[in-house]
Amino acid sequence: MKVLVTGSTGMIGSHFVSACEKKKWVTAGLSRSTSHSRQSPILNHQHHECDILDRGSLLVLLEKLKPDIIIHMAAQAFNAVSWGSEDYTHQANFTGTLNLLNAARQKCPKAKILLACSSAEYGDVLPEDCPLKEERLLRPITPYGVSKASCEALGYQYFANYGMQVYLPRLFIHVGTGHPPATAIQNFARQIALIKKGRIEPVMRVGRLDTARDFIDVRDGVDGMLQLLIKGQPGQPINICNQKAHTIKEVLDTLLEVSGVTVTVEKDPTLLRPSDEPLLLGNNSRLQALGWKRQYTLTETLKAVYEDWLTRTPD
Repeated sequence: MKVLVTGSTGMIGSHFVSACEKKKWVTAGLSRSTSHSRQSPILNHQHHECDILDRGSLLVLLEKLKPDIIIHMAAQAFNAVSWGSEDYTHQANFTGTLNLLNAARQKCPKAKILLACSSAEYGDVLPEDCPLKEERLLRPITPYGVSKASCEALGYQYFANYGMQVYLPRLFIHVGTGHPPATAIQNFARQIALIKKGRIEPVMRVGRLDTARDFIDVRDGVDGMLQLLIKGQPGQPINICNQKAHTIKEVLDTLLEVSGVTVTVEKDPTLLRPSDEPLLLGNNSRLQALGWKRQYTLTETLKAVYEDWLTRTPD
């Protein structure tokens, strides 16, 4: 089995590389040259520098590799960042996905293609809507959510019109090691690690703490998506989630508990977004029907993230 993972130096992509190698699949990774420095933990696979916005380079690469499976994780992957980078978010996510699907249609049309869709597509959600089923109307309210809804629609178009095996997992918030501090959890863990080492004052500035999210360990998420590729149906969206929500305050309290750190928490208005879904909680019945089971508790996940940041921050 030959596998290509785009965005292979990112958090989810790198965990996919590790999981595929454990299955003894011949695995190749793709990322931009600017991401190459993040590759060190996953050096056992072939790595190719390529920008998904360069369709010509993708055509050449897929002609060379002829993968049986393409796992497409390359993206502008941060909801918060999308507010200040709206144009790039749509270019990277929609145009990049279009380029990949177009190249695959020409060079490896029988390949299984897994597109990283997102729970941000659900958008404007009321508590009574939860847990969200895949049939629920998509009403994205962030640039990132809109870009991912467009990617999913594009994937379905290639499935319906060209008979391509396109799989559409809707990823809820994946949490794990090797992630930049661009999300609340990673930023909290990094700050707490620095406080633990005495590098900064024990004061944490936060945005909203009352929003609740369905967090899933990246290892559980990758396992679910691999089961989707092996046992699931193309063209059908499927929630990758735990069907359990936790508030951002619960996450912060757990990180403080596992670290043993005491801090002063201050609200920072500059960390608030123009809009933010108060609750995102998914229904994972379709995922469980594939035989998937959760392996990691939130506390175990957050402990791993905190310990990871202890190794990544200066003493």
